[in-house]
Amino acid sequence: MPDFLRFRRFSLFFAVALLGTLLLAAPSAYAQGKRKIIQFTGIVATGDSLLGVPGASIYVPRAGRGTSSNVYGYFSMAVLAGDSIVIRSLGYANYTVVIPPDYQRQSYSVVISLVEDATMLGEVRVFPYTTERDFKKAFLALRLPTEKGSAAADNLNQELMARIFRTQPMGAVANFRQTMQNQQYNQDVRAGFGPSTYANNPLLNPFSWLKLVQQVKNGEFKKKYNDD
Repeated sequence: MPDFLRFRRFSLFFAVALLGTLLLAAPSAYAQGKRKIIQFTGIVATGDSLLGVPGASIYVPRAGRGTSSNVYGYFSMAVLAGDSIVIRSLGYANYTVVIPPDYQRQSYSVVISLVEDATMLGEVRVFPYTTERDFKKAFLALRLPTEKGSAAADNLNQELMARIFRTQPMGAVANFRQTMQNQQYNQDVRAGFGPSTYANNPLLNPFSWLKLVQQVKNGEFKKKYNDD
């Protein structure tokens, strides 16, 4: 066989082998480039007592996605292999969890203990005057209006104050007290300690009837009649 025919046959064989290798390697290269989806779950707790930290932020900065922990400190979110997850909460130092790029399981669970990071801010004193001396001078020179007909005297008028008292809406503190009193009243009624229809009407109260029968048997009404 001539040499050029051998060379052409060898070249054709080499091309077919190279094409087959590329076709077989393409799916595996695509699989390596696509990152695996992993379910990232865990509990965010304090480092000293292992109590859950509610409302902690768990997010992936590069992807811009995340979630927050519930009242027990539990969270669950989907991440990708190789992601860096930052856990942060007010008053605690940030904590970072890195998912290994070659992680093969479908879930990744952690228990994160946050360390307190309290920062004491310096005292800030705000004055409307440049120096404390100017403030003292202005305060000593202050003259409050005391004459009749002034705005201060009108605000202290008894009729005006009474009208404000009658028309003033209930504030937050009063609403809270009323709500607590209503809850306590309903709880006492359900427990049998509070006033109810049966307790207010003796004719509907079986205990009142029992007491009346016992009084009749003991002759207490006769004793009272004889005493009179």
